[in-house]
Amino acid sequence: MAEDSELREEILTLKEERDAVILAHNYQIDAVQDIADFVGDSLELARAAASQKAPVIVFCGVDFMAETAAILSPEKTVLLPAAGACCPMAEMVTAGELAVLQEQYPDAAVVAYVNTTAEVKAVSDICCTSANAVKVVESLSEQQVIMVPDRNLARYVARFTTKEILPWDGFCLVHERFTCKDIQRARSRHPGSEVLVHPECRPEVIDAADRVFSTSGMIRHVCADPAGEFIIGTEIGILHQLSRRCPEKHCYPLSSRAICVNMKKTDLEKVHAALDRMLPRVQVPERIAIPARRAIERMLALP
Repeated sequence: MAEDSELREEILTLKEERDAVILAHNYQIDAVQDIADFVGDSLELARAAASQKAPVIVFCGVDFMAETAAILSPEKTVLLPAAGACCPMAEMVTAGELAVLQEQYPDAAVVAYVNTTAEVKAVSDICCTSANAVKVVESLSEQQVIMVPDRNLARYVARFTTKEILPWDGFCLVHERFTCKDIQRARSRHPGSEVLVHPECRPEVIDAADRVFSTSGMIRHVCADPAGEFIIGTEIGILHQLSRRCPEKHCYPLSSRAICVNMKKTDLEKVHAALDRMLPRVQVPERIAIPARRAIERMLALP
């Protein structure tokens, strides 16, 4: 395969020929973020996928993200360069398992994190992301709310609402690993640095941190805050965006082990191959896409 610079030029040429747009999550490898037309968190990417006019979307992320794009834009060709890039947390709940819980709590609304399969979204009332989960829950008239699949996000939301939150027992493999000892070590190495963590972290880690943000919330905060040093408690791919957007700031990973192997499966070679072959394509059957679209669009309609 060609050197990176040549490969990037070939990707740009193919992208123009295909009239494609490349979307990448903040956790992607540096080279993929650099080739993307848009880089963001799950909420931003969902909005971008819904608003893009290009007939081809190359989604550099994991499977549920590409599914979301295909659900919102069924007339478009959605490509997932790394066909095996999945989200283990999304696989921790199925539509059938959720149905059992719904039978136990028939009056409860179901909020599905975007980190779920299309099938789970299809049997949910509304979707949420880490950036808008509290707003989504507060928008509901129901007093009981089932939140799937992330128990830590559900517990975080419960801090800000009087509604009864019923959490599913799933978790993010990356954020679950963070501990209070990680924060203590990071503070000792970088005294005076503000500790920012993701709401998918354990409750005790959230309590030990200074602030809690989604990934793009972290980027906005670091760029706007007058402080110069930050400890970042999420997947380390975000450090590239922080260095690009806030080059004058010093950002340190809460743990160098905070790596999502599935997010790292996409590389320039796979992006090139996807545009060249127009594969692998992600499609969602209409019987699933229609109800799933309602849940996603209900979220996107919130101000």
